[in-house]
Amino acid sequence: MHGEMKKVTNADDLRGKPLDAADTPALLLDVDAAEANLQTMAEYFNGRPCKLRPHFKSHKCTTLARRQVALGAVGITCAKLGEAEVLAAAGINDILIANQVVGAVKMPRLVEVARRSTLRVAVDSQANVRELSQAASAAGVEVGLLIEVDVGMRRCGVPPGEPALELARFIKTCPGVRFDGIQAYEGHLVCRPDPDERATLTRRDMQLAVDTRRLIERAGIEVPILSGGGTGTYDITGPMDGIDELQSGSYALMDCSYVRIRLEFRNAMNVLATVISKPDPKRVVLDVGLKGLSCEFGPPTLVDRPGDEIPFLASEEHVGVNLCGDHPAEIGQKLRLIPSHGCTTCNLYRQYVVHRNAVIEDVWPIEGAGAMT
Repeated sequence: MHGEMKKVTNADDLRGKPLDAADTPALLLDVDAAEANLQTMAEYFNGRPCKLRPHFKSHKCTTLARRQVALGAVGITCAKLGEAEVLAAAGINDILIANQVVGAVKMPRLVEVARRSTLRVAVDSQANVRELSQAASAAGVEVGLLIEVDVGMRRCGVPPGEPALELARFIKTCPGVRFDGIQAYEGHLVCRPDPDERATLTRRDMQLAVDTRRLIERAGIEVPILSGGGTGTYDITGPMDGIDELQSGSYALMDCSYVRIRLEFRNAMNVLATVISKPDPKRVVLDVGLKGLSCEFGPPTLVDRPGDEIPFLASEEHVGVNLCGDHPAEIGQKLRLIPSHGCTTCNLYRQYVVHRNAVIEDVWPIEGAGAMT
């Protein structure tokens, strides 16, 4: 192991102690808030035709994934083969890799996951389908395939309509793989701040995926699944006729960006940091920076310190805080920060310090952290 973020603390050393007992920087998980978030989303999908398949990339913790399944999720979504391996090892038996898995090096790993779990993978090319087909056939396993349809994200995916139908027909001719439907992600819209605009544009773009489904069905090919969606659009995409699964993930722990548009969920993830310097009476410096806080959506915010602000985050190991409010901060004091992007922050740590009512209850491993391949 290398780097501070890989350090693992023995839970027995922390249980029953106050939050300040944790060494810093530490990734905190408020279990009351997390459980409320999981329950809120599970209850929304309970009894609906569309089911929840939460995204593992948001928290990367199998303890949380198992809790999501126990609350009714039909399976778990992930972004990488390495995450699928972690999930399969944890006993998750229905896994979607919502991404393309390409290359001879990955094929032996992929078929091993398929031996242990029902596995589905996103595809958008005949070349990749052929590669997956050959690997699965040689190993004597079957892999489900979802054709990724680009509805505006401009990442992977085939255009809506005929290109998806053509690829579906090709998949039906290939051994070792099974055509399980379509995937489409409206990620370019999930954080639109205006709720009416977000709803209008989401329905417009996701309808392209629904129309593609209907086109394939009219051609005589069954489309068992249309999967997509995110935390910002779960109650827009989820009720649409023709959508079967939602891949929302950030709702479990949230961050300071998402919580502005989804008020029904609570921030359950914080980073605990220590004041290590006070250059002047109105400014302190904390012992965490870019190596412990993701900032692609802006600087973090502070917990329970109204008025104080972090003007920018550009140092590897330091965050500066302007003390604009009424709360003092001295060297050695510990402050909590809410990252602007939870998914990329949790990937920097190897454990959550789990607390309830500010008392440390447990330490949960983040098994999927660093699963890049």
